[in-house]
Formats: sequence, structure tokens, C-alpha cells
Amino acid sequence: MAKIKAGVLGATGAVGQRFIEGLSDHPWFELTSLAASSRSAGKKYCDAARWRLETEMPKDLGDMTVVNVDPSEVDADVVFSALPSDEAQRVEAEFAAAGFVVASNAAANRMKPDIPLMIPECNKEHLDAIKKQQENRGWDGYIVTNPNCTTIMFTLSLKPLMKFGIESVHIASMQAVSGAGYEGVPSMAILGNIIPYIGGEEEKVETEPQKILGTFDGEKIVSADFSVSASCHRVPVMDGHTEAIWVTMRDDPSPAEVREAFLKFDPGLGDLPTEPKKPLIVRDEPDRPQPRLDRNAGRGMAISVGRIRSGIRYICMGHNTVRGAAGASILNAELLHQKGLL
Repeated sequence: MAKIKAGVLGATGAVGQRFIEGLSDHPWFELTSLAASSRSAGKKYCDAARWRLETEMPKDLGDMTVVNVDPSEVDADVVFSALPSDEAQRVEAEFAAAGFVVASNAAANRMKPDIPLMIPECNKEHLDAIKKQQENRGWDGYIVTNPNCTTIMFTLSLKPLMKFGIESVHIASMQAVSGAGYEGVPSMAILGNIIPYIGGEEEKVETEPQKILGTFDGEKIVSADFSVSASCHRVPVMDGHTEAIWVTMRDDPSPAEVREAFLKFDPGLGDLPTEPKKPLIVRDEPDRPQPRLDRNAGRGMAISVGRIRSGIRYICMGHNTVRGAAGASILNAELLHQKGLL
């Protein structure tokens, strides 16, 4: 079977590199275009990008010529967007209007009522909004987004708890420095320190879960009726966001019932290549999960939960640049292909 042609927008940055890592030997997608700013366009990728990952840069892609972020220059059927949010607002719409499928990691289009904000294990039925999006905007293509990296971790853990009637969620995040990009947090600011503020983060975390866990009414996505209160903090950890969660639920389940709901959670996606065997992994040790020990669970795509206590209080964590970014967009595209939408 012929592979689907894929491109990466913002290919030289940290998330762009994660896209390349996840797509370089993918069974369904073939990387045919790497796009970046005019500073990089025209150069070989190995010359344009300073590779930051522990894995080696794929040799066959190092010699690929970088093109401009322009629909007329990108040879692909689906593009994965690692663009900055202000640029993504305009560029992703241009690509969708030109007939491309856009799987976006950017924040710009996440909260628009006809654009799916996807965690495949949580809301695959929201893909029904794509047809309405195309009708509303006159596009031949479309945009599908994935959530903020912090949102993904705890929202996935909330999905099996929805049956208990979630009323409110409180979250305190401990977020890795890689979430700010390679040059995002100066070493002298973060070493031996905690920064109790991440610009714009709490607003995203307090609004995205309700859309993800809401319903599509045939015209728009209607948010679920619960509140989220967040406090987000940057900590001196390289990769892996850890989050302390408090959930108030109408049915007041016990810790044992919550643990059982986590263990039995089966999203029924149907064996997507990037899908972890178990999206939620329950750790019963008193000091788990931990970023260093648990961030690579399920090849970085699983969310680990633990310390489930009365209240209901628990800890969840996951890999912020894999599950929380590039891997999430790739999984979305795999679901689109499975549903015959590519």
C-alpha cells in the first residue's frame, strides 16, 4: 500500500524535530516535505537544523532541501504543524484552504467551535465536526488540533472518570523545561529553582479539557459542564510534565473505584501505530510516577497515574514533547486515516 505524503511545518524547531523522529520510519506516512522560515529555506535540513534529540537525525532526511512554509512549495497530503501560534493562525488556514489536511500542535485554532481538539482516546466522535468546518469556511482541506501538553496528561486521566459526574478539577502542574523550547528558559533562571508562572498556560489548561470532553451537536462542539482551576509551574526537569490533580465528582467514588476505572479504561481505537498498548498506566508504588522513570512509558505515549487518595487526589505524568506535542498530532493523523478522512 502506498504511503501518505506528509510534511512538517516548522521542521527545524524542537517539536518539528520530534515530528521528524516520529514520522521517519512510519508505516503509513512518508516524509516528503520539510518546511521552515526563509532563513532555512533552500538549505539542506542537516545544515538548517541544529539537532537537539538524543536519537540520530535520520540520514535520508538530512539531505532533504528545506522549503518555505507555503502551500505552493510543500509536496504533501497531510502537514504536521509545529508553528508558533501567531504564525499558525494564518498559515494553517492557508494550507486547509489549499486542500491540505493540517494536524496541528499549535494553540491558534484549538478553541474554535468547528475545529476538533483531539485526544483520540477521549473524543474520536468529534471528527464529525470536520464536514461542518469545511462547509463553514469553504475549505477543501481541514484542521485538526491537539491540546496543550499539560492538558493532554490530565484530560486523558479524566475520561474514565466522566461516568462519576465530574463537577470540578483542580490541578497544580510541575512542567519540564523542554516545554519552553531549547532556549526558552535560561539555565540560571531554572537551576535550583521553581518558576511559578508560565505565560498563557493556565488559561489553556482551564478551558481545553471541557471542549475535549464535550459533545458535537451537529453544528459545533459544546463544552462539558465542569470547572478547572490551575496553577502551572516550571521545574528543573528536562522532559516529563508531572501534575497533582484533585477531582470532585457527583457520585463521590472511592479511591479503589477510581483505580479500577483507570485500569479498565479501553478507548477501543483499533491498533494505531503510535497508540500505546495501555494509554493509562497505574503505578501503585508510593513514590510514582516520576518523570525520569515513567516519561518513556508506551514509547512516550502513555500517561502514568498514581498516589490515588481519598478526595479524589492523584498524580499523573507524561512525556510533554512526545505525548504532549508531536506524538499527539501523529496519533490524530493515524485516526483520520483509519476513519477514511485522509
